[in-house]
Amino acid sequence: MTVLEHSKEETQAATKSTGFLSSQERQNKIIKIFVYLLLIIGGLTMVIPFIWMIATSMKTAAEIYQPGFFPTALNLENYRDVIFNTPFPRWYLNTLIVATISTTSVVFFDSLIGFVFAKYQFPFKNIIFLLILSTLMIPTEMLLIPWFILSANPPIGPSWVDSYWGIAFPGVITAAGAFLMRQFMSGVPDELLDAGRIDGVSEFGLFWRIAIPLTLPAIAALAIFNFLGNWNAYIWPLIVTSDKAMMTLPVGLAFFSNEDTSAWHLIMTGATLSVLPLMFIFILFQRHIIKGIALTGVKG
Repeated sequence: MTVLEHSKEETQAATKSTGFLSSQERQNKIIKIFVYLLLIIGGLTMVIPFIWMIATSMKTAAEIYQPGFFPTALNLENYRDVIFNTPFPRWYLNTLIVATISTTSVVFFDSLIGFVFAKYQFPFKNIIFLLILSTLMIPTEMLLIPWFILSANPPIGPSWVDSYWGIAFPGVITAAGAFLMRQFMSGVPDELLDAGRIDGVSEFGLFWRIAIPLTLPAIAALAIFNFLGNWNAYIWPLIVTSDKAMMTLPVGLAFFSNEDTSAWHLIMTGATLSVLPLMFIFILFQRHIIKGIALTGVKG
């Protein structure tokens, strides 16, 4: 042990024995307290509106405009009214069907696209992939009119307006998902694929039996984010649906407001019910979300 190290240990021991903190320790403690305060403020900023939404969903229409954060009494009439006297259950089912269709399609096709671009060589591969990525630069608002024209006049079959397929088809394949899965598929060892070919596994079998199990964290993250995005989608479902029975939750909840007034007690009740599946999905799969984001950050 050097003289410097010995002196440093004596200083630390003397500091602890006297009960005083060194200037560096005091600075670290102040920084830690400041960081915790920021985290608490940020957490309250996100949680308080959610608590207010739940509290408002239990208030009467007149009580909303009175002072007070919480309702004076527990009131479940709003929930009964929304569930039994409005098309809310049908909107709920529509949103679930559309989100499931889109998520299932995105998981399968984006994973397949990523596998093909990561593990196969073919002419103009990089150019084609660049063209796919270039679609990310097109604003969604510019695509609404072409989407609607295609929905109203499809090449085959009847109109897609007011149908599940009409709501879901713009999101059945995404460029962002293809890019994400290509990055992860690049990490699948080529030796495993070659061993599978020697064993007689088909090319699709290599994708399904080898690549998919090795990229489950990325697939889980892709599925969760896509499901959440489709669950909250508003602009396109608003344009492509005119039948009240085919509307999704975000569009349907807007009908609780009109030019004269807004039924905030019903809006907050519907919003509370619509958030429950998202909370359940996040709580159940948060480990996959965090793992998928973490792995995305280290992939080349």
